[in-house]
Amino acid sequence: MQKHHHYATTITWTGNNGTGTSRYDQYERSHTLAIEGKPELFCSSDAPFCGDVTKHNPEDMLLASLSSCHMLWYLHLCADAGVIVTGYTDHATATMVQDEGGGGHFTEVILHPIVTVTEESMILLANDLHDKAHQKCFIANSVNFPVMHLPKSIVK
Repeated sequence: MQKHHHYATTITWTGNNGTGTSRYDQYERSHTLAIEGKPELFCSSDAPFCGDVTKHNPEDMLLASLSSCHMLWYLHLCADAGVIVTGYTDHATATMVQDEGGGGHFTEVILHPIVTVTEESMILLANDLHDKAHQKCFIANSVNFPVMHLPKSIVK
């Protein structure tokens, strides 16, 4: 039986400098992202699109969502399989192409998880479970570009 999960966010534009969008270069791209019961995030567009580099942007958040979803599924699968993970870091990268008209799209995301496990005997399974995590990741299953992973497991 399918389960349905619902999510709600509130985006509020905070970049009106007094003249609204009277000119492209006269307003800020600043906005807040609010989710009930959670701290607000201060956001903007990416720097090439007149954004504030000190704030989160949609492109970074998409990449972070893919990386985070993969990690959470991966940790779940490791726990179920008896692989004891004591550390996890992902240096994820993404490529987006902007077309001549100003639009664009992501062409790929590559996850680079570095996983620390407790025993050498767990490394092979630890690496293999990334494929299963990728298959289960809600976010990766929702995008129309490749999401790859190049994992590395170490023992500490």
